[in-house]
Parts: sequence; structure tokens; C-alpha cells
Amino acid sequence: MPTLTGLDPEVALHLLQQAGHGGLPGEPFSGEWLQALIDGLVDLSSRDPLTGLANRRSFELALAREIDRVARSGEPVLLLALDIDHFKRVNDTHGHAAGDVVLRAVGRALGETVRPMDLVARVGGEEFSILLPNCPAAFGPQVAERIRERVARRPVDIGAGGSVAVSVSIGGAFAPQWVRTTPRLWLDRADLQLYRAKHEGRNRCCLEPAAVPLVSAEEKSLLFASSSFQDFA
Repeated sequence: MPTLTGLDPEVALHLLQQAGHGGLPGEPFSGEWLQALIDGLVDLSSRDPLTGLANRRSFELALAREIDRVARSGEPVLLLALDIDHFKRVNDTHGHAAGDVVLRAVGRALGETVRPMDLVARVGGEEFSILLPNCPAAFGPQVAERIRERVARRPVDIGAGGSVAVSVSIGGAFAPQWVRTTPRLWLDRADLQLYRAKHEGRNRCCLEPAAVPLVSAEEKSLLFASSSFQDFA
């Protein structure tokens, strides 16, 4: 029978209700009910409470899994880093409540644009990340541009008859195939392209050229550290 060691089930239920979680199946405190409560708490711990997207912790776990898979399979995986343009201006002009509306609207737009197999996460204030497994390099720019267009297409209704135009800057990088990179190196590459998109005027996509494999000295050391060739060094 499932247990909630050290946690009051009524407190746990209150947390789920505050997050908008629906009712639990089964009789209260039955095995089925407790299991649903545990499952709900696990899901809650992996979600951003404002947008309902994956949170930073969940994203970082997925990033590590993809790095391991790419090193073994060589499958192309694209990482996109997104930032809402001039978001501070929204908060300063319309208030933080309007800012929250914009964040939720952008989160929905991102979730509606990608495939079910892709992971969309809110990783910071106005920062989002998307992991796209099995995304060939030839399709990367098209995917990123489709996401950018989807966000910019429609102003966000912030209430009281008002609306704000919203756009995002996007940077992207593919994980080096057959090479074990690190989350930090991969994120840095995507962030570098994001900064380029901002510097070039925002509301645009900049992706690292996938035709030229960029393998850092650190990645090379990781490769040889896990290779049988190290025995001959």
C-alpha cells in the first residue's frame, strides 16, 4: 500500500488543489487514492506552477538523458533557448499580473507548436527551453521559425480591453553526434545563438551551423576518457 512518510495527506491534497489538480479516484485514504495523490505530487514537482510546462529540474534531467542517448545513437537532437523580447517593459507598463498572462500565453503557444515527443520547459523568468529529439539539421531552422511565428502571430489579451504584441528571440544548437558533451556546454552554445539573435534585433532565430561539428577540448577529453583507446595513451 502506498504511503506518504513524513507528509500529511491532507496537506498534500491541499497542495494539489491549489495547483488546480482535479479530484482523486477511489475512496479517501484508500490504496488507489494514496497512489493518485503520490502521482500528483510527483507531477507537481516537475511542473512550472504558472505555465504548467516542465520546470528547470525536469528539463535538466531530460537534457542529461538526451546527451547520453546522442552519445550512443548519434541521433540529431536540437536544443532551443527562447527569451521573450522586452518582457520587463510589459511588467513595468502593465503590471506583473499582465506579465503572468503573457508567460502563460507564450507557454501555450510553444506547447501547441511542437510535437508530443518534444519537451518545452520554463527555465527562468521569461526564459524557455525546448528539446527536440530526432530533429534533422535541415529542419532545424524551419522548426525554430515556425515557433517564432506562432508566438508573434497574435497579440496577447491582458484584460480590460488591452493587448500586447509579444515576440521571442530564439537560439539553437545541436548536440555533437557520437560525442558525450555536458549540459553546460550544450546550453552555452544555444545561449550564444540566443544572444546573437538579440544583438541582431530580436524577434528572430539564430541556429548554430550544424554542418560544422564543433567539439570542444572538454568534449574531446570526455570522449577519450570513456574510450578503450585510453589504454594505449
